[in-house]
Amino acid sequence: MPIEYYIVLAAALFCIGVTGVLIRRNAIIVFMCIELMLNSVNLMLVAFSKMHYALSNGGNTSVATTIGTDAQLFVFFIMVVAAAEVSVGLAIIVMMYRNVHSTDINFLNRLKN
Repeated sequence: MPIEYYIVLAAALFCIGVTGVLIRRNAIIVFMCIELMLNSVNLMLVAFSKMHYALSNGGNTSVATTIGTDAQLFVFFIMVVAAAEVSVGLAIIVMMYRNVHSTDINFLNRLKN
């Protein structure tokens, strides 16, 4: 599959995420859009790793070797950090809901008092 398909898909996912962050006011939706942007970057990282491996291997991607897995390991660690981020972020959202009784991010000014 050509690399352009991956680029278009990742760009579309990233644009959907940016649009969701800028337009939506629900904290959970904004949080999901941030995760969508992070996953689109992960998709690009793996796609460029595949392209780089195919170019350095002379176009022969059928050779079974461990070369080309560096970006996949990098993406794995990014996803582990993202899982920790999700747990902390959802805990903050739950505490905000307990205090304000809303997940609207416009009510965050009430937490200053």
